Amino acid sequence: MKLSDFMYDLPEERIAQTPVEPRDHSRLMVLHRDTHAIEHRRFDDIIEYLNPGDCLVVNETKVIPARLYGERPTGGACEVLLLKQLGPKRWEALVRPGKKLRPGAEVIFGDGRLKCTVTETTEGGGRIVEFECEGSFEAALDALGEMPLPPYIHEKLKDRDRYQTVYARQDGSAAAPTAGLHFTPELLQRIRDKGIDIVPVLLHVGLGTFRPVKVENIEEHEMHSEYFEVTEDAARRVNAAHARGNRVIAVGTTSVRTLESAAEDGRLAARSGDTSIFIKPGYRFQLVDALITNFHLPGSTLIMLVSALYDREHILAAYEQAVREEYRFFSFGDAMLIE
Repeated sequence: MKLSDFMYDLPEERIAQTPVEPRDHSRLMVLHRDTHAIEHRRFDDIIEYLNPGDCLVVNETKVIPARLYGERPTGGACEVLLLKQLGPKRWEALVRPGKKLRPGAEVIFGDGRLKCTVTETTEGGGRIVEFECEGSFEAALDALGEMPLPPYIHEKLKDRDRYQTVYARQDGSAAAPTAGLHFTPELLQRIRDKGIDIVPVLLHVGLGTFRPVKVENIEEHEMHSEYFEVTEDAARRVNAAHARGNRVIAVGTTSVRTLESAAEDGRLAARSGDTSIFIKPGYRFQLVDALITNFHLPGSTLIMLVSALYDREHILAAYEQAVREEYRFFSFGDAMLIE
């Protein structure tokens, strides 16, 4: 298939710059695959579409304040954006200005509370950096770092917790699994009380999720890699739901990629490692029956993934309707349920 098959027109004013409060009062577009019907609801109405015995799979990754601003010892502003932890104080990162930050270069943050040295250049043009700090590295990062908001969000985030899911547990993401931003503790409790099992898995979201597809033939696109984990308990609970004939409902494309990466013959295996799975039309899902997601960038691997779960024509028609109905798009935008 072609990249141009996944494009749609999106006015800039439809891109959400700030989150809705409370979280679960965003809009919800419901796509019914069996009838092709579309409903317009509010997100907290989602409980009406979940049945006792269903399994709701969430990604419990936590976004780290990965964007650091500092300066070189000789002067000159620098930016270091952490991508992937390679050791206790060793990270893969993107840096600016790249020409000034070659192996051997140093950057100072917070008047010397935190320092890093560039040790090598990666194949993709990034850097490997080693940090030194006074006291805990995590405490220094929390104090000096900023949330790495996507490039299409121009408003400054007033509350960094608003770019975290309420169930975030394990540090490691450079971007939020945004479908989960709509849930509140109260809504999650109502879902549990209805008899739906909420199962956590882990996938640390990298900035590669925003990397555009640059080739017209999407088969030639090289997918980014991200770390994931599925525990024995999570595998048991997901497999039990399938055995009962209940649905496995993924919250976000990251949960989909985790489930399908760890699938073996229609069952979920306890597993961890890196996944570069590329789900696009023609893919046969082993575990995912329904998906809660946000709206995605034109031509992105994410819109290709949701097109694989439904079909490209109906997904694009739904996106076009969402534009007409003035839905809010992307990270802080509204949600979609594909069931």
